[in-house]
Amino acid sequence: MTRQWMIYGATGYTGSLVARRAVARGQRPVLAGRDAAAVAALASELNLTWTVLDLAERSALRAALHDVTVVAHCAGPFRRTAAPMLDACLETGTHYLDITGEIPVLADVLDRDRSAVEANVALVTGVGFDVVPTDCLAGMLAAALPGATTLELAILAGGGVSAGTATTALTSAGGGVRRVGGELRPAPVGRPRRLVPFPSGRRQTVAVPWGDLVTAHRSTGIGDITVYLAVPGRPAVVGAAAALLRVAALRRLATWAVRRGAPGPSAQTRAATGCEVWAEVRDDAGDRRTAALRGPNVYDLTADAVVHAVDRVLDGVGDGPDQVTPGAHTPATAFGHGFVRTLDGVTVTGPS
Repeated sequence: MTRQWMIYGATGYTGSLVARRAVARGQRPVLAGRDAAAVAALASELNLTWTVLDLAERSALRAALHDVTVVAHCAGPFRRTAAPMLDACLETGTHYLDITGEIPVLADVLDRDRSAVEANVALVTGVGFDVVPTDCLAGMLAAALPGATTLELAILAGGGVSAGTATTALTSAGGGVRRVGGELRPAPVGRPRRLVPFPSGRRQTVAVPWGDLVTAHRSTGIGDITVYLAVPGRPAVVGAAAALLRVAALRRLATWAVRRGAPGPSAQTRAATGCEVWAEVRDDAGDRRTAALRGPNVYDLTADAVVHAVDRVLDGVGDGPDQVTPGAHTPATAFGHGFVRTLDGVTVTGPS
């Protein structure tokens, strides 16, 4: 079987970073997307092959995937794009990776486990900053305290977001959610709050509907999970702004404003900023373990994680000790919770 792989959504902000990282590591992915001129221009710059694909064109999509071993799906919003790509990958026997952080999409991918096993395909969701660092830390802590019943994760990310990320967040903005007793349950926006001891110092955080509410539950089996995000202003102000974005008209206005701005953080901004994650598990007896990590800018980490993940899948999917098993996976269940330690610029402290 050929070891060819494809980046779909290659001309988006994150997709183009993945393409450039792949070329820097000596890989030759096929670039794909809907905009022929944009895909051709990037392919010419990077000296890569390319194709134009519309996910709505079912037969053309399946024909394009026929000789592709792995597709890295980087085109959001994923609630609109993931299902047709997943369907095509399962039919063509193509392994699937994505960089979504959208809770419904993460859940949908993981719900396809039986279909993936039957197709002898690996589906790995959240292979970016959503959710590689948090998923791997959760896995480390669950292994360090096997009886853990509560998991809390906190994120500090600098450098701003891309237009695509912001648009996805705005189009899916809604109420808060937590995992309690194994179930996803509605929660007040921005609540609870916690003062978190990040590696760089204590920061105020608010609860957010992050993808680990799905993925960390699958990776660890822990039933009570809260994810926090560090906020630059007063938590009450941030919570009020999040509540306003639940209004459809305001979401549309915010989306329009985002699309008129820069596509994402500049190379200089990415080089000057990084990310931090802190995590804690507790059991019913009161024992606890913590861990933390520091890494590069979230977009650089995402591009690096995708290329590393593709390498792992290309190395083989099967029952071997170093292979990814067929089925639907989080990053930690696919590659092991030590996967994050292999990424450039990432340091992990703990568990302790």
